[in-house]
Amino acid sequence: MTTITSLRLTDFRSYAALDLRLAARITALEGPNGSGKTNLLEAISLLAPGRGLRGAKFAELSRRAPDAGGGWAVAARLTTAGREFTLGTGIDTPGADRRRIMLDGDPVTASVAAAHYACVWLTPQMDRLFTEGASARRRFLDRLTLALAPGHAREVAAYEAAAANRNRQLEQNTADPAWLTIIEDSMARHAAALTAARLDLIARLNQTLARGDLAPFPAAQMALDCKIAARLATQPALAVEDGLRHHYATTRADPAAVISPQRADLTLTDASGLTASLASTGQQRAMLVATILAHAELVTTLRGTAPTLLLDEPFVHLDAPHRTALGAALSRLETQIICTATDHDQLTTLGPDAEIRQVAEGRIG
Repeated sequence: MTTITSLRLTDFRSYAALDLRLAARITALEGPNGSGKTNLLEAISLLAPGRGLRGAKFAELSRRAPDAGGGWAVAARLTTAGREFTLGTGIDTPGADRRRIMLDGDPVTASVAAAHYACVWLTPQMDRLFTEGASARRRFLDRLTLALAPGHAREVAAYEAAAANRNRQLEQNTADPAWLTIIEDSMARHAAALTAARLDLIARLNQTLARGDLAPFPAAQMALDCKIAARLATQPALAVEDGLRHHYATTRADPAAVISPQRADLTLTDASGLTASLASTGQQRAMLVATILAHAELVTTLRGTAPTLLLDEPFVHLDAPHRTALGAALSRLETQIICTATDHDQLTTLGPDAEIRQVAEGRIG
């Protein structure tokens, strides 16, 4: 189990400076709205690739105060299998929208950081995941995939860069056909690879969910609505890549017709056939909780180390039996859990081993 043992924040959101020791496997942050609970979870989420659990621009994370310099930093000390290491990130230039990631003091890429640390989160905002646009569901799926396949972020970034380059060349109407062929080859390879990684995650996660170990949470099942995924279901990966190269070459006059993995959509369905998009808020939350818990188990099995679970108000929209079941499930999981709550009674389901910390105005007791 990879465990954060200490966390330091500098000029991050509501925290001018924070040095926090985390000794318990389950840490519960209790406090009123606006006290800084979610800010702390967001800081931890930024140790993984991406823009964190709020998806904010990096320049927006700096503490807003006359004495703040415009930068911010998050640094953690972690242990795994008897080894200690440090992982940090932040910006030091006001307004910057690129951040540095440091591993034991040396700069590294997001993929390298992902190979050392993974976290998954559940937030109240995710209750809208299946009633909003497909892009949020793709990001959710990619976060789950990244925890299983650290190179996934590199594949997604490479595809998006190649697609943007192709569009730019076509819009300028000065594209060299030979250069476009090279770009489209890159698009095809990365599109097939990232879609295959998504499908692998979905297949493995569905197997874990189908066991029904998480009752009363539903044995939900995921599916990917994607033309590339449909091809991979019936053709070898190399044949799919060849087909995409041909497709990209023949759609240069109509870029909107391009088959893209970034137009895929994720669906989630319970055992009765109810899709999350038609379910009640409570049913959607139950499906998401089941997915997150099953994912933590899957990653632990396949990577040999569990992801950190960041749970922001996880008991919201759950009835009493589901709250009790969630507390019991979290108590059994062999992973570090950091959760929040405004209602102390909800935290009693976590059992006696959970450490409850009081949060008030950016301070943690």
